[in-house]
Amino acid sequence: MVAPTYLRSLQALEMAARKGSFVAAADLLGITPAAVGQRVKALEDYLGIELLLRGRSGLKPAPGLGQALPYLARAFEDLEAAARELELQRGHELHLAAASDFVELWLRPRLERFRAEHPNIRFNINGEGDAPLRLGRIDCEISFGGPRDGPPADLLFRDYVLPITSPQNVERTARIAAKARLEGFPLVHLDFYKDDPAGLSWPQWVAANGVERTAPERGMRFRRITAALDAVAADAGVSLCGLALIGDRLAAGQVGLPFPVETGRWSDHGFRARFRADIAGRRHVERFRDWLLAESRATAAALELSVGSHPA
Repeated sequence: MVAPTYLRSLQALEMAARKGSFVAAADLLGITPAAVGQRVKALEDYLGIELLLRGRSGLKPAPGLGQALPYLARAFEDLEAAARELELQRGHELHLAAASDFVELWLRPRLERFRAEHPNIRFNINGEGDAPLRLGRIDCEISFGGPRDGPPADLLFRDYVLPITSPQNVERTARIAAKARLEGFPLVHLDFYKDDPAGLSWPQWVAANGVERTAPERGMRFRRITAALDAVAADAGVSLCGLALIGDRLAAGQVGLPFPVETGRWSDHGFRARFRADIAGRRHVERFRDWLLAESRATAAALELSVGSHPA
């Protein structure tokens, strides 16, 4: 018998097998394709057999999955029906799955304003909050990336990425000519932007701005923006980071800019919100969407006021 903790893995497996890809399954589940693959891999490791065959034409059920797949399909049809009935009990709850950095640096500092206006709406964000985690689809997924197939998504805002460092390092670098300002200072690499077509990496920034820096590809690497910010705050070096998420820290003097703002560049990717298609008539979800879009427009406008408009 499969442990109950593998229910989500079974769901990911059934959807990936039915749709023929991790991307299509991720759209249905409101998670990333990598997360779908991890759930399937966890189940394969637990059972000790291969469940999906990966080929050029997509995913296909492995022999070990063939006989079980119809049972999984029927089981999740029944669970979906049960989830629809249970959703009637959710009341004024909002269930969100969002990039952790977006939540910590942008959403959570603003959310109290929304909650003050709508005190009866409870939240569950990434499995935590004053609303309990429930079986069923999430109301909104917020991620950083480019357009993708599936239900339409709202573009919240793109970011403007440029070098940041601690206030102490700003003072130290100010005494050095801009061309040689990075030499001798450790570089903090932020992989959050590594897939962005705009080229938001240190080697590309150094080349674009004519700055001298030995081995710009070397240094500490972080996936999370918050981890890179902690390193910067500890005087560990200089990082490339987006202004949209750290505007409050910059205004408070917790981080500073060692180079002119003109040396940054806009991201091609952006933060996007994908709401479930059936929010019409669910006034609390509609109110949150309206608020989220309004706050995002304010962020985009403030950013453009500081650095100029994003090139069309």
